[in-house]
Amino acid sequence: MALGAVAEPPVRRRGSDYAQLSRRISQAGLLERRPGWYAVRIVLTLGAFLAGWVAVLLVGDSWWQLPLAVVMAVATTQVAFLGHDAGHRQMFRRRGPSELVGLLAGNLAVGLSYGWWVDKHNRHHANPNHEDEDPDVGAGALVWTTEQALETRGFGRWLARRQAYFFFPMLLLEGLSLHVASIRAIVSREPDGRYATPMRHRAVEAALLVAHTAGYLAVLLLAMSPGKALLFAVVHQGLWGLYMGCAFAPNHKGMPMPTAEDELDFLRKQVLTSRNVRGSRVVDTALGGLNYQIEHHLFPNMPRANLRRAQPIVRAYCVEQGISYAETGLIESYRQALGHLHEVGRPLRG
Repeated sequence: MALGAVAEPPVRRRGSDYAQLSRRISQAGLLERRPGWYAVRIVLTLGAFLAGWVAVLLVGDSWWQLPLAVVMAVATTQVAFLGHDAGHRQMFRRRGPSELVGLLAGNLAVGLSYGWWVDKHNRHHANPNHEDEDPDVGAGALVWTTEQALETRGFGRWLARRQAYFFFPMLLLEGLSLHVASIRAIVSREPDGRYATPMRHRAVEAALLVAHTAGYLAVLLLAMSPGKALLFAVVHQGLWGLYMGCAFAPNHKGMPMPTAEDELDFLRKQVLTSRNVRGSRVVDTALGGLNYQIEHHLFPNMPRANLRRAQPIVRAYCVEQGISYAETGLIESYRQALGHLHEVGRPLRG
């Protein structure tokens, strides 16, 4: 999708526009930390997560474990959202406490490398939807631009033609993909011997991932037969990946994809490539605050609880500056994302 089709008027503006918006947000007190809110959120989220695993042990060798696997997929995603907030230092200003929460939530509870995710996610925030700079839109199992589609071969080309139809089913494998990527990030090295992914606490991350895997398998095999344990893991991991994908897909998929030729300041780079999802506080909770994607990208360290209050300020400022502000319902956001995937594969279908 071309930038010119979305942004009116032309996007070349002075860099001070963001500074003015930042002052308004700061004056409203929306960058202040919310320790009380996060204390309650952490207790409730981790409490539900641990209670779920206790229930798994109590239910024992029963087919009722499968509904529990669905519940645990939701609980696991909510814990991952806490790791996301910690990675952006929304909870604490200091790095140490943020990393501690991130490592416990990511590596130990979820089985996701916190260091790998932070490195990847920071590159995404720096250049959202930029084909050459954003790792989230690099060519892979899915392709995001016509150029990427034309470079596919064999099965990849067959899939690119039909990728809109396979998008949600493929998300069922996202959980497994995240686990594999986490392990690779810890052990992979460059040809010169250096580690491929920068990571501050590599040994700790590796130990926590091992502890997560051992604990996960131990709980399942203690509670149920190997067959039921396997089915539980398939349902749990598949739905966790699906939930994570459904939470992140509305944010940028189908939005403009800037190139090196597009001269965008920080404000427009973040706003024009992001999409908000309308909804109640239930949507806020279900999507971990990521439904306020524009505000989150403009102020990534803003506590999740303040994003709803920041939205009208940001939206009004974008209207003042003539910047397109994308906001839609959840179902429509998926329709737009799938429409983009389908359009990218059009040349191959011809």
